[in-house]
Amino acid sequence: MNRRDFVQMAGLGAGALMLPTTLLGSPISVEAMLDPILDNAQKKALADVALNTAKSMGATYADARIGRYLNQFVFTREKTVQGVQNTESFGVGIRVIANGTWGFASTNDVTPDGIKKATGQAVAIAKANSKIQKEPVKLAPVQGYGEVSWKTPLTKDFKEVPIADKVDLLLKANNAAMENGANFVNSALFQVNEQKYFASTEGSYIDQDIHRLWPTIGVTCIDRQSGKFKSRQGLSAPVGMGFEYMDGLDSEKIAGAADLMLYKMSYDIVEDATLAAKQAKQMLTAKSVEPGKYSLVLEPNHLGLTIHESVGHPLELDRVLGYEANYAGTSFATLDKWKAGDFQYGSKLVNLVADKTQEGSLGAVGYDDEGVKCKKWDLVRDGVLVNYQAIRDQVHMIDQNESHGCCYSQSWNDVQFQRMPNVSLEPGKEKYSVQDMIKDVEKGIYIAGRGSYSIDQQRYNFQFGGTVFYEIKNGEIVGMLNDVAYQSNTQEFWNSCTKICDENDYRLFGSFFDGKGQPSQISAVSHGSSTSRFDDVNVINTGRTI
Repeated sequence: MNRRDFVQMAGLGAGALMLPTTLLGSPISVEAMLDPILDNAQKKALADVALNTAKSMGATYADARIGRYLNQFVFTREKTVQGVQNTESFGVGIRVIANGTWGFASTNDVTPDGIKKATGQAVAIAKANSKIQKEPVKLAPVQGYGEVSWKTPLTKDFKEVPIADKVDLLLKANNAAMENGANFVNSALFQVNEQKYFASTEGSYIDQDIHRLWPTIGVTCIDRQSGKFKSRQGLSAPVGMGFEYMDGLDSEKIAGAADLMLYKMSYDIVEDATLAAKQAKQMLTAKSVEPGKYSLVLEPNHLGLTIHESVGHPLELDRVLGYEANYAGTSFATLDKWKAGDFQYGSKLVNLVADKTQEGSLGAVGYDDEGVKCKKWDLVRDGVLVNYQAIRDQVHMIDQNESHGCCYSQSWNDVQFQRMPNVSLEPGKEKYSVQDMIKDVEKGIYIAGRGSYSIDQQRYNFQFGGTVFYEIKNGEIVGMLNDVAYQSNTQEFWNSCTKICDENDYRLFGSFFDGKGQPSQISAVSHGSSTSRFDDVNVINTGRTI
């Protein structure tokens, strides 16, 4: 990060420091965000400049992505607004195959001349790369779809909601937290609109309008006599939908679990702030956990992160093959395990699926960034590893001839590559509620929300914390706990899954800034599940030192 970016971001408050600099485009007015700039006929004409230029220079394949990326970030703390920023990033990326080798170039000069120049650079790069390429790129076939479009289903475009209304909502949540005992509170809204136009020499012209939203809140309570403090982060899930997500809860609360909320596809940030303050106060006097073996009851907002790290990343094919290693390692789930056809990734209850079409999810799109129509497919079925995540130039390595449709680039300025789709745990088939599950546990811990985590370079041995923890004794919640983390390895953990709640409890967790690659890119991805039980898991006390 250079000094200019740091100063720019620091002015937005502490929450802004988590933003990758690649997301920060040029400042833009709210009114300008609503201006479409180009219609589809203009985009098609510009894309054809790239495709025709590439073919005239000897490329056997080319695609062009005209991208406009709009972001709005709002940050508050207690009774003040820390910052509001609207940004736009606009340009075109051209990818080609020449002499059997990839080449890529991009430009923010979105004119015929600018595009011709960038295309020439892409072809030159491909030809230079071909001198050291050992095997030519092999692309799985894909249908040319002609002129098609896809848009995130929504009823409220965040760009059309007044900023004053958003600020009022965040400050109302902050005030609710302080009225219920919080000493410090911060809240934020991350809002993203990706306007992407994809064209390829295979005959696709795909226009997509993608929306994502993430409300966050953090609450801290202090015991001034002891000097202790406890924090509780919000239990929202980032979503792929419009501002209607902020309209409030549409689900019931968990009976007997201290009013922990079940979030479906709406969110009440004021209610969450109120509960966060109450729970943070309870944490100040909650007892510390006794280490040992427990049955863990993990709610979806928590389990989603475990899925992300122990299933999503290790089943990325480039990680399995060792092509992706420097950014967070490779994978234990090697090809020999898949080829054997009987590798027990989890218990027979465990069915893990990849799905780029799941409505409301962060990863939901109609087509991926190389023009493949998105779909759903199995990764683990009845506990057995059955597939990976792969794109057009990878699937032949696992003897398949159809891309899974999970190629993505964070912007027009970056080359697209394999990224994690939504990866989710299917709900149980029998009617079974959270209350039923708690009643069936003799010695256990209920964990909600995300916390600290650590996983090794093969995505195998790990440790996860959480946001709030409740002790379960003889089928009842008996009180809050502190200092909880559990340790396991991926195969042992998923094989310890003994019960999964039904579809009525199914909810999404999401990661807005999932990193991968060098140069690093971020993507947004969701993970769905119902509350699940894992038996005989090793729990440690994170507050004790040796």
